[in-house]
Amino acid sequence: MSEKPSSRPESQEMVEKPHVEEYNHIHHDSDTKNNLNVAHMLPEHRARVEKSLKRKLDSRCGLFVLIYIMNYLDRNNIAAARLKGLQDDLRLDNTQYATCLSILYVGYILMQVPSNIIINRISRPSLYIGGVMLVWGVISTCTGVVEGFGGMVATRFLLGFIEAAFLPGALLILSKWYTRRELALRNAILFCGNLISNAFSALIGAGVLSNMQGVLGHAAWRWLFWIEGAITMGVAISAAFILPDLPSNTRGFTEEELLVAQLRMTEDVGEADTDSADQGVFDGLIMVLKDVKVYMLMIVFTAYTLGLSFNAFFPTLTKTLGFGYVPTLLMSAPPWVFACIVSLINAWHSDRTQEKFFHIVGPISVGMIGFVISMSTLNVAARYIALFLQASSYAGFIIFYSWISSSFPRPPAKRAVALAMVNAFSQLGNVAGSYVWDLKEDGFRKSYGIVTAMFGITIVGCWVFRMMLVSLNRDLDASELVTWETPGNGSSESVEVDGKRSVAGQSPVPVRWRYMI
Repeated sequence: MSEKPSSRPESQEMVEKPHVEEYNHIHHDSDTKNNLNVAHMLPEHRARVEKSLKRKLDSRCGLFVLIYIMNYLDRNNIAAARLKGLQDDLRLDNTQYATCLSILYVGYILMQVPSNIIINRISRPSLYIGGVMLVWGVISTCTGVVEGFGGMVATRFLLGFIEAAFLPGALLILSKWYTRRELALRNAILFCGNLISNAFSALIGAGVLSNMQGVLGHAAWRWLFWIEGAITMGVAISAAFILPDLPSNTRGFTEEELLVAQLRMTEDVGEADTDSADQGVFDGLIMVLKDVKVYMLMIVFTAYTLGLSFNAFFPTLTKTLGFGYVPTLLMSAPPWVFACIVSLINAWHSDRTQEKFFHIVGPISVGMIGFVISMSTLNVAARYIALFLQASSYAGFIIFYSWISSSFPRPPAKRAVALAMVNAFSQLGNVAGSYVWDLKEDGFRKSYGIVTAMFGITIVGCWVFRMMLVSLNRDLDASELVTWETPGNGSSESVEVDGKRSVAGQSPVPVRWRYMI
C-alpha cells in the first residue's frame, strides 16, 4: 500500500495513519460480532445509527450538568453559611476567612493536570468521576462538623484538591465522543450547570438557613453542608452507572453504535482518537510543554477568568441597586437564566458556522458594555440591565473551552493535559478576583474598571491566538494532500465531495485537517 505522508504541524506530535487502515482496524477485528462492515454501511442506515447514538449519549451526558451544579454548590456554600454565623461560631477573623476561601484554589490548581493524565489512561472514567464525586461529597459533609480555623482550612484544601478532577475530566470525556462540529453546544449545556447554580445557589442557601436553625441542636449553616453533601453523594453513586466511558467499551450502546462512534472521531481529524501503544505516562505533558499555543491560551484565559470574577460577588453587586435581602436574592437569578439562553444560542451558532473567535469576542464586548454602564450611572433600571449584559459574557467563556479542545485534537494525552493545564492556570484569575472586588467605594467603580481592562486584554489575546492558527493553517495549505487508497485493490482512485475526499465504498472523510479559528 503506497501512501503519501501527511504534513501536520510539528506541535501536534502525531503519528499519521491511513484512514482506510483505521477503518479496517475497526470493522475487521476478529472479535467484532457479526463482522460489522461500518465503512460500507448505507448512508441512510448510518444516519439512523448515528442519530440513536447521539440521543443516548446526550441523555447520559446530561448528568454532567447536575454534577457541575453540585460541584459549584459544594465549593461556594461557605459564602451562604457565613451569613448564618459560620465565621462567628468558628471564631475566624476576616483574614482567616479569606484564607479559607482561597486555599480551595491551591488544591484545585495542583490536581487538575495529574487527574487528567489518569483519566486519559483508564478505561472506565465513569467510575473515576463517580468515585471522585463521592469523596468530595464526604469532605463537604465533614465541613459541617469542623470546630475551628485549622479544620476549615484542611477541608477546603481537600475539597478543591478532589473537585479539580471534575471539570477538565468532563471536558475530556465529551471531546472523546463529540466531533469538533458538535462540541461547543455540548460544552454550553455542561456549563449551564454553572450558570444555573449561580442563579439558584443563594435561593437554596436561604431556604436551608431560614428553616434549619437549631434543628437537633445544630446551627443552620452546619445543616447546609450536611444536606448538600448528602445530595452530592447520592448523585455520585448514580454517576458511576449513567456516565459514558469510552467509545470502545461503554455499556448501553449497540455494537454498531460504538463502531460508528469510533468512526466519527476518526473522520473528524483523519486519524483515530487513541494514543500510541508505546506512549509513556508523561508524554502528553511533554508535548504540551513544547507547544507555545498552550502558554498563549493560559495567559488569555487567566485574564478572561479574572474579568468574570464578578460572578462570585453577584448578589453583592445586585444589592447595590438598593433593595432588601429577599428582593436582592430574587433579582440575582434572572440574569443567569438569560446568560444560559444566550450561551446555548451562541454555542449552537458556533457549531453551525465552525467559527470561534467572534463567538468569544462578541459576548465579551457585550459584557464590557455592561461594565461601562455600571461605572457610569446610578439609574436603577440601567444598572440592572447591565447585570444581564455582564452575565451574558459567560457565553464566550464556554466557546473558549471548545477552542482549546479543537486546537489540540490529537493525541488524546496531549489534549487531556492542555485542557487541565489551561484551566488550572486560569484559576489564578479567581484568586486575584477576590481582591479586585474588595474595592467597594463608589459602587465598585474601580473593580469594574479592572475587569473591563481584563476583558480588553482577553480580546487582544484571542486575536493574537487566532493569527497563530491562521499561520498554521497557511502552512497546511502549502503542504501536500494526503491520498487515501481504496482497500483491496491497491488503487488510489478518489473524488472530492464538498471539500472532502471520498474513497470508493466509503463515506467522505477530511483530506486535510484544519485549526478552527
